[in-house]
Amino acid sequence: MKKFIFLFLFIISCSRAESQENNISSIIPAAKILEIKNFVKGKNYNQDLAVFINFKTNSGKYRYFVYDLKNDKIVQKAVVSHGSGSVIQNSETLKFSNTEGSYQSSLGKYEILGSYNGKFGKAYRLNGLDATNSNAMQRAIVLHSLGCVPDQEDESPACLSLGCPMLSPKALVQTAKYLDESKKPVILCAFY
Repeated sequence: MKKFIFLFLFIISCSRAESQENNISSIIPAAKILEIKNFVKGKNYNQDLAVFINFKTNSGKYRYFVYDLKNDKIVQKAVVSHGSGSVIQNSETLKFSNTEGSYQSSLGKYEILGSYNGKFGKAYRLNGLDATNSNAMQRAIVLHSLGCVPDQEDESPACLSLGCPMLSPKALVQTAKYLDESKKPVILCAFY
């Protein structure tokens, strides 16, 4: 009987692990994870950690993920805002731009640079590495927090930014622990 119970518990734990793995791939496509693993390989970037933003997910839901590249698991999830200019009226579809003054979010890979204290408190500069986000520094697109972004998922959309990925203050503190401990820049990948 004990062997049967052990076997039953083992099967349940395996199916939960498989379910979590399948859940991760629906949130962060395996191809995106592989793309980032290949991109950082041999470069002066953190090889163990990356940040993913899945803009396809509703803004009130978890769509910001700090990801452990070595162990293939999510270590932080959070609600993150997008730019007010990305909103298409009467549509759930978003639009993206790399243009100054568009107030739209930009897609692509960023290197997360050092932090500074600005009008939103602690923030991290983002250097766009792709043609779709190459103006991030010029546009002052940074990772920062604002109190209107909720800590937990909600059916309501998150407040909007001027193009920056904005977290709740609590979520930024959690992210800061990962970023500040890293000796090399962490890559952020925003996709749709």
